[in-house]
Amino acid sequence: MLTLKQIIGNRDEVVRRLGKKHFAPAAEMIDQVIALDSERRAAQKELDAKLAAINQLSKSIGALMQQGKKAEADEAKAEVARYKDDTKKLSALMDEKANAMRDLLLQIPNLPKDSVPEGTSAEDNVVEKQGGEIPAFDGFEPLPHWELAKKYDLIDFELGVKISGAGFPVYKGLGARLQRALINFFLDEARAAGYLEIMPPTVVNAASGYGTGQLPDKEGQMYHAEIDDLYLIPTAEVPVTNIYRDVILTEKELPIKNCAYTQCFRREAGSYGKDVRGLNRLHEFSKIEIVRIDTPEHSEESHREMLAHVEGLLQKLELPYRILRLCGGDMSFTAALCFDFETFSAAQKRWLEVSSVSNFEAYQANRLKCRYKTSDGKTELCHTLNGSALALPRIVATLLENNQTPDGIRIPKVLVPYMGCDMIR
Repeated sequence: MLTLKQIIGNRDEVVRRLGKKHFAPAAEMIDQVIALDSERRAAQKELDAKLAAINQLSKSIGALMQQGKKAEADEAKAEVARYKDDTKKLSALMDEKANAMRDLLLQIPNLPKDSVPEGTSAEDNVVEKQGGEIPAFDGFEPLPHWELAKKYDLIDFELGVKISGAGFPVYKGLGARLQRALINFFLDEARAAGYLEIMPPTVVNAASGYGTGQLPDKEGQMYHAEIDDLYLIPTAEVPVTNIYRDVILTEKELPIKNCAYTQCFRREAGSYGKDVRGLNRLHEFSKIEIVRIDTPEHSEESHREMLAHVEGLLQKLELPYRILRLCGGDMSFTAALCFDFETFSAAQKRWLEVSSVSNFEAYQANRLKCRYKTSDGKTELCHTLNGSALALPRIVATLLENNQTPDGIRIPKVLVPYMGCDMIR
């Protein structure tokens, strides 16, 4: 969440930047935060005065008793009792204002950086770079991945509906092996890039959801086990980043680089049509996540390194891709700057998002109370970053579609050692 330091004295600038995210109640909510902070400070000032008076009166009581001024001492004691009652009320008032202020701050999104383009939707995102070659097919029309999956018995969508419901495919044979090959390949690449592999839980408590910003913003999209008050994770970002909740690191420990493979669960796949057919959008899917904790001075460089890592994965998979700088209206609640990676689907003839790589700056860290000690002993908020490296469903979809031949589906060279074959027939 935003810090009071960002808001107090910078009201107009904060409202302006929130406007880039098209956050309609920005001015009203920021003004409420400023008013609550002012009321809390006033209560604090009055509380401090009462405590000082109690201290002064308490010292005088003993002296009055020694001087035989019992009546005056009794009056001082009564006044101390009244002041102590006042301090209890003031403390409660301060807590009330602080809690109301925190509740408001949790509902205000992160400030987008100035480099974020203006825009209201995905159509306004800016293509920063495009790489790879879009495949051409001679003599045949490429099949979409859901038909290829059926033809080669790789994925059974109907069986998934029987077992769980729509959005829960069953991978079989070489389809399951392709999933495992990609998972191992992505993890090996992450480790080679210096990321420590983590195997976290796939359910988290509410505190973890609030820590990374999925709650309260995305509560309707998360699967919630209400009896236990636990949430199925939408991404490994949640448990891995929360490792550092309420932790004070040393500057020498930074940057921290972690990666994790998990199943991910999202309720958002509820619509119908070509855009959500097959693997295009699922309720459950596999993903490898890379997460960094860094200093504010180094986080931009870390972001560039993460982008290069994801781009390298797509190049090694020989997939056509493009990198988009997201506009304010298409960014997540928590991101200050985000880039999406898309791969081209040859049969569907459209681009599919396969990764988002975001810098949250101090927004998540403030919610998490993730801090570090600087070399001169000051305690500062860390910056947090994360990205998909990569999400599997649409990678599998484009690998199948783009590498189909009359004789089968070609396996990219980098995956052959993991698959144990170079063709799916």
